[in-house]
Amino acid sequence: MPRLRLRLATWPRRALILTDTPRPDCRICDGYGGIEHPYGHPETGEYDGSDWEPCTCWNEHYRWVLMPLPRLPWTRRRAGYSDESPF
Repeated sequence: MPRLRLRLATWPRRALILTDTPRPDCRICDGYGGIEHPYGHPETGEYDGSDWEPCTCWNEHYRWVLMPLPRLPWTRRRAGYSDESPF
């Protein structure tokens, strides 16, 4: 049974989505939703990246778009400064 929560998606468009959540009492991943496996370079032994193995306690592909959100016009940046008072 999925544990649902609301999230704000920003890509490809801003939207309010309903998504699944990992079980907080999962003994495999401790509620993180997966296990990270860091690995090193075979010759030098330096850190070379990590792999992510999703846990079986959740499905990261369970998501439903509830409502697309409009783009906010006041978040666009303008060049230059204004002489007007802010209030």
